[in-house]
Amino acid sequence: MSAVDIALFATVVGSIVLFGGAAVLALGWAFRDGQFDNFHQGAQSIFGPDEPIGEATDAFPGEAK
Repeated sequence: MSAVDIALFATVVGSIVLFGGAAVLALGWAFRDGQFDNFHQGAQSIFGPDEPIGEATDAFPGEAK
């Protein structure tokens, strides 16, 4: 193995460890913060009074609403 191969291998392994560790920390934070406690509420949080759940308020161009 040449020095370039070793540097490339170290870069790849280091990136995997760094990004994997960041993912583990992010998931740990999400569980501690309660982000996974109520999926139903989170799924409906994008709806408001001007766009009620179950009613289409938009359409493709040329189609009736």
